[in-house]
Amino acid sequence: MPAYNLAALLEGSAAKHPRRTAIVIGDTRLSYAEVNGAANQVADLLVSRGIRPGDKVALMLPNLPQFTIIYNGILKAGAVVVPLNVLLKAREVAYHLDDSDAVALFAFEGSPELPVGKEAYDGFRGAAGAREFFVVTADPAAASPLVGTETFGAAVANRSLDFETVRTDEDDTAVILYTSGTTGRPKGAELRHRNMRDNALTGTELFDADEHRPDTYLCVLPLFHSFGQTVIQNGAAAYAGTVVMLPRFTPEAALAAMLKESVTFFAGVPTMYWALLGSLDGTVDVAALAEHLRMAVAGGSALPVEIHRDFERRFGIVISEGYGLSETSPIAAFKPLGAPARPGSIGTRISGTELRLVNPSSWREMEWTPDAIGEIAIRGHNVFKGYYNRPEATAEVLGDDGWFRTGDLARRDEEGWYYIVDRAKDLVIRGGFNVYPREIEEVLLTHPAVSLAAVIGVPHSRHGEEIKALVVLEKGAGITAEDLVAWSRKQMAAYKYPRIVEIVASLPMTATGKILKRELR
Repeated sequence: MPAYNLAALLEGSAAKHPRRTAIVIGDTRLSYAEVNGAANQVADLLVSRGIRPGDKVALMLPNLPQFTIIYNGILKAGAVVVPLNVLLKAREVAYHLDDSDAVALFAFEGSPELPVGKEAYDGFRGAAGAREFFVVTADPAAASPLVGTETFGAAVANRSLDFETVRTDEDDTAVILYTSGTTGRPKGAELRHRNMRDNALTGTELFDADEHRPDTYLCVLPLFHSFGQTVIQNGAAAYAGTVVMLPRFTPEAALAAMLKESVTFFAGVPTMYWALLGSLDGTVDVAALAEHLRMAVAGGSALPVEIHRDFERRFGIVISEGYGLSETSPIAAFKPLGAPARPGSIGTRISGTELRLVNPSSWREMEWTPDAIGEIAIRGHNVFKGYYNRPEATAEVLGDDGWFRTGDLARRDEEGWYYIVDRAKDLVIRGGFNVYPREIEEVLLTHPAVSLAAVIGVPHSRHGEEIKALVVLEKGAGITAEDLVAWSRKQMAAYKYPRIVEIVASLPMTATGKILKRELR
């Protein structure tokens, strides 16, 4: 296997454009040389602590320069990056660390509103194999807010800015991205160095990216998700672009950053576009925004037709929609560059990949007709290795011939454009976040008053879908729906817990006891 390390994207741009700005956050600007040097310090730190090639290292950070620095430092050390959602609770953090066999965790200190550090540290202490914990503070010189822990700033302060990147093969695992399935337990999708590299390099084909005409990217998508990680972070590194980071998305902050930094590339989920358009009052200089913005990208869920039309009317740009999963690095289909938008379509297959529709009950390709609906299957450079330590789950979706079954149902028109029509799995997409009902149901069932639970998605004007739980109580239980919502908020990440709980006497079932969610919807 050819030698390759995903950190080469950053290293290549640092070698060719050392003084070009790589990251902007507020009034802070970091050059490619500075980011690469800081990543070398992280790699040096990890090796000094006994981290070996192939070891798993987790990071739990919002959109901050330290995310990109630590991410690349882990890669340079030959280790595997395990990005974790900053909204996870301690119980969930411990599960992810144990499941991935992570030996170290970098976590942001957080804030009173978002206590990332405490949840991360409590989860770290509850994990079996993790041995190194570093707190990333907003002020690098600050002391740790958690007693007895080490700050990232202090740990790397005297480390060398030079490091010889550990040799890895392109088929070695670079990143483990966590997703969930019908079992409800999050699974780690193993992405190779070449999976992530080749997907980042689709920028030439999909976005007309060019290092000699570098883009300025607004980073509002969470970097711990595959969309922001590949399209924004790794895509910018591949073409020596500038990433303008926003740790927390608000439409006002996003618009202000776009104007201040002359942003040329915006990527977001539909709810972000909805929020931006809703904030374009008379005080916003839309003409100045449109003057620089050349590319708008959407993913996560289908973009409403009215948002397509309103954005094009206001900015003179057609939003480019795409489709992908964590298991496909993530881009698998995308609107061809320069083609008119087809609202409701996820576009056509990207170069180097194959897409086809298969019978949901088999692996066989379906005969095409305009109305034929089948499960999307994907094969190509973007498809993952499998789920970490889960050969049975891998075998359910990944064939020996390389075809990956997505669980998403779609149709295809005569020109090869795909249209998602349903999800074979009971996936709920709330504000661009994937939520899997079975996981929520299992947590609800740990409550002593809950006898049975079914979770579904219901339409929501802002988030696309909202999470609703229908609950059958234990006999004599006196708990209310409001009590269960409040309890769930403490047990699950903010994007997961059900905002709507309905207490019912029974749930519709098949003769074999399977809950008929179709009837609930």
